[in-house]
Amino acid sequence: MEFLVTGGAGFVGSHLIEALLSENHSVVCLDDFSTGKKKNLETIRDKLELVEGDIRDPTIVREVVMNVDVVFHLAAQISVSRSVREPLLDASVNIEGTINLLEAIRNSPVKRFIYMSTGGAIYGEPKVIPALENTLENPISPYGLSKLVGERYLQWYHKNYGLSYSIIRPANIFGPRQDPLGEAGVISIFLGRIKNNQPLDIFGDGTDTRDYVYVKDIAEVCIKAMKSTHNDIFNAGTGKQTNVLELIRIIENVTKHETRKNFCAPRSGDVHHISLDSKNAYDKLGWKPRTDITTGISNTWEWFVTNH
Repeated sequence: MEFLVTGGAGFVGSHLIEALLSENHSVVCLDDFSTGKKKNLETIRDKLELVEGDIRDPTIVREVVMNVDVVFHLAAQISVSRSVREPLLDASVNIEGTINLLEAIRNSPVKRFIYMSTGGAIYGEPKVIPALENTLENPISPYGLSKLVGERYLQWYHKNYGLSYSIIRPANIFGPRQDPLGEAGVISIFLGRIKNNQPLDIFGDGTDTRDYVYVKDIAEVCIKAMKSTHNDIFNAGTGKQTNVLELIRIIENVTKHETRKNFCAPRSGDVHHISLDSKNAYDKLGWKPRTDITTGISNTWEWFVTNH
């Protein structure tokens, strides 16, 4: 089968492409390299077709979908804080880009569409944690809102044009290749600052919690969703909450570094507490996360030491 991965040169996309190639699939990667990096694909570059372009460009998108069976749509504006500052950009990439892709697929051989949404931002501040897929979606950031709108458009295309799909709502993804200089991915940001002997910025009092899931586990759930026939939404997390101060303690134990902490005002759009119940993914896809947070951070730190 032939697969298209949008945002394939990014942090998650490059791990997904590696996993697909390990199963001997053919892969087309579409990326505009606004945040993705060719370095992420350097060890597999000769095994895939790489197309440089924007998911908002109708001509490029029409061309790349004409010879693929399945689309993994990972290209996105992923920063909550940037979405608050630049909601028009966020909507343009995450909503307009997704619709542009879905429109191109209407007249293509694509049989299935796997959409990378968000579980960390789509539920807002749920009353019951861990959140289930039927928990009320109540995003408090433009990012979470744009991802929810993308989901709704995908479901509309399924209803009206029969496009088979799965929606993945991941928790906070971390692992090797995540950009330590970006605005998303606190573990990589912290590790990058430790590597450069800089203090860690903590927004709020450090008691906010997140559900941290390892990137290779997310690549695995995407592939399992692709192989299924379920038109459904799947949370992908550990179900465990880790607050910022606990996270720093784990990082200090792994890196053997004591950290300096800089407490800052809370950021607009950030949720206070979230984790995800992934029972639906286990029941229907046979997926559950296999990498605990300490092992994942150890793997990520090893990558940092080698590559930065």
